[in-house]
Amino acid sequence: MGFFKWITGILGWVALGPIGGLIGYLFGTLFEGRAIPFQEEAAASRRTYSASEQRNSFLVSLLVLSSAVIRADGKVHQRELDTVRDFIQRNFGPQAVPEAMRILEGLNSSQVNIYEVGPQIATYMNYSQRLQLFHYLVQIAIADGEFAKSEKGVLEAIGATIGLNGADINSVIAMFYKDTNSAYTVLGISPNATDDEVRTAYRKMAMKNHPDKVATLGPDVQKAAAEKFRQVQEAYESIKKERGMN
Repeated sequence: MGFFKWITGILGWVALGPIGGLIGYLFGTLFEGRAIPFQEEAAASRRTYSASEQRNSFLVSLLVLSSAVIRADGKVHQRELDTVRDFIQRNFGPQAVPEAMRILEGLNSSQVNIYEVGPQIATYMNYSQRLQLFHYLVQIAIADGEFAKSEKGVLEAIGATIGLNGADINSVIAMFYKDTNSAYTVLGISPNATDDEVRTAYRKMAMKNHPDKVATLGPDVQKAAAEKFRQVQEAYESIKKERGMN
């Protein structure tokens, strides 16, 4: 069974607003793709979406924003496409890959406006889910072995439009782009922080990145979140060792 033949009935909030309009433009009558009035949007934001709707909305959001990241340096790298393909296969099975990649190809041929789709994602996705989405996007950006300034700029803009704070944006980037202060950046603090500030920052960052926060998105997304959580712990242990903290 084709990917969008079974997913469209349980898409959730991405069938609304700018994302629905973008996908609907690419695929005709697949979505209504209409801009919903404020009253309807407010009601939709209060609705409780099922785990399947949340998971599928997460996937479509990833495809849309992946296109912006992949095109950031003016090239479409095969390794970046492969990273997206691997995510689809792990979470939705091999039968979902062909149509999902056709959607990504269509997005890559159009122009994704992150300043339109970002606020929609910020409205309907909780903070930890948005952090995990951003984590995937950084993985895609570095998949070709390079991290261009243009890619970093697009990622920072995406992070801001989906409502992440600057410290968390830098934290996720630092998990992949290492320098002498990376461990501190992962925890969202400066090297001048006191030991107590280090401990407090770790607790806050561990809470935001805990795998249980994305449990509704499925076991594979939760597994990826566990890796992100491990990187936070690793940064903390590195600082503790450097400082001789107990």
